[in-house]
Amino acid sequence: VALPDPVGEVVRGSTLPNGIDLRQVRVPLGVVGIIYEARPNVTVDAAALCLKSGNAVLLRGSSSAHASNLALATVLRDAVEGVGLPADAVQLVPGESRESVRELMRARGLVDVLIPRGGASLIRTVVEESTVPVIETGTGNCHVYVDALTDIGMAVEILVNSKAQRPSVCNAAETLLVHQDIAADFLPRALEALAEAGVTVHGDERVLTLADAAGTKAAMVPATEADWGTEYLSYDIAAAVVDSLEAAVAHIRQWSSGHTEAIVTTSQAAARRFTRLVDSTTVAVNASTRFTDGSQFGFGAEIGISTQKLHARGPMGLPELTSTKYIVTGDGHVRP
Repeated sequence: VALPDPVGEVVRGSTLPNGIDLRQVRVPLGVVGIIYEARPNVTVDAAALCLKSGNAVLLRGSSSAHASNLALATVLRDAVEGVGLPADAVQLVPGESRESVRELMRARGLVDVLIPRGGASLIRTVVEESTVPVIETGTGNCHVYVDALTDIGMAVEILVNSKAQRPSVCNAAETLLVHQDIAADFLPRALEALAEAGVTVHGDERVLTLADAAGTKAAMVPATEADWGTEYLSYDIAAAVVDSLEAAVAHIRQWSSGHTEAIVTTSQAAARRFTRLVDSTTVAVNASTRFTDGSQFGFGAEIGISTQKLHARGPMGLPELTSTKYIVTGDGHVRP
């Protein structure tokens, strides 16, 4: 409620040399469809965000939460109507079968944009089968890279927070990359800390060798090729020793889902190079991956975290639920 209304905001504007006044202003996207799984809190978050940004919203939650979603939507519609807005600005898509989802995905011309929120399978289905434009809120195969020059205590704390503070969310770390020059000093402490947090480490050969030499009691299993691309959403993490910062970046480019990557370093040069080379929605320097979040960024609630580049990227707050249009104001101007 306290956040500014983005609709009508002037993004840019100027008076052209011919005297025409030109303004680019924010406008609602229109009718926004949200397809989401499980948590009924999304019903309220999505409705509030869409209404605040001037949009109508069509909500299609999972069948397992249908009764809760129906009750919440009824309350929301009554509240909307009670302040003089059309109740149909918030609607729950009827039906609990997959056919109702397909109908929503095929409603091109009636629905302006679809936003899926859920697991990789749901997102992939919506992206591949929808004829309505989709803003893809992607999965989070996030990485923590510990540089050769680093504060080991800080690196351990950031790693454990990134992985274990809440492992079932998309901004939790799924892979640890450690520079070879710091690995012998860092990994024994890191593995013990991960073990205390209940995390199983899927380590490459060099990680397993260093763990064995240090006599760590951490839960360790050999990493497979599949581990590098896995979003565990559990108390598991893949771990590898890399030869250089460039090798870490190459690994991230190959396996990342483009969500969030973090570097822990005391070198400003390394931090600058990492942030320049890594192409994800968010790159953290000496901070947990868990900060990639609408509320943490000060955006209020978020509709999702977009991992694509069009039309929004990163945590999607109110401005990301708008488009823009141009207002051209003249005084009898005609084009010569």
